[in-house]
Amino acid sequence: MVDRVSLYAAPTTVAAAEPIAEWLDARVDAAVDVRDRFLDEHRTEDLAEQFAEARVADPHDPATGNTMLGIVRYEERALDDPEREGGVLYDGTQVQSALNAAMPADDAGLDHAHVALLDRAIGTWGDHDGRWHKRVAVLGQPAVISVPGLYEAPAKPEAYYKEKQRHALLSGDSPPREVLENQVEGDFLIEDDPRTTEALRGYVLAAVHLLATGEAFCESERCRLFDAHYQADLIDAQLREPEFCETHAELYAE
Repeated sequence: MVDRVSLYAAPTTVAAAEPIAEWLDARVDAAVDVRDRFLDEHRTEDLAEQFAEARVADPHDPATGNTMLGIVRYEERALDDPEREGGVLYDGTQVQSALNAAMPADDAGLDHAHVALLDRAIGTWGDHDGRWHKRVAVLGQPAVISVPGLYEAPAKPEAYYKEKQRHALLSGDSPPREVLENQVEGDFLIEDDPRTTEALRGYVLAAVHLLATGEAFCESERCRLFDAHYQADLIDAQLREPEFCETHAELYAE
């Protein structure tokens, strides 16, 4: 039984932890609190090296890690000044293991769910196709929820990638938000989207749901607990009615 939930903020992102916690508190039978950045609250001496070990070097190679001195120094700077971090993919399961080891042992029981919003991109290796896949969340203790993953992991409409490539060929950079929104048909989230906080709610609930029930995600595409692989499905699951499928509405409908 989960009787406490601690949600850790990601202050360098547009994700607002307080509204998520308030939404969660109305739906679970547990005390919910918001804490500062996980990587500040539970900083250990070897955390920078552990992030270096979790770095993905090749999208088609399962091996991870680069612990050269310069890389470790980069990770130390990213911990001190997170706005300097970016463009790196990390093995989500390795990151989760590192964060779990950093937690106080007497506060890591499964009755107390720790959910860390991170400003890092995380992924998992796919044996079925031999490549890394970006993820929004790696559930467990603690649950790791990637804010960049919300924009990058679920696939956008094919027209988005074509428009982005076309614009890059013409101008050498990425197209502005308004260009993508006007030129690409279909709804999707992009970096710093104002719908970020709303869209993260289901993933935070999924983290608590796993510890409480042993069930990870829901198979229904019209449920907050659905793990969407496409942006259109993410929008349907997180931003449109109904909030939950019939089964999970019995547990979590307000």
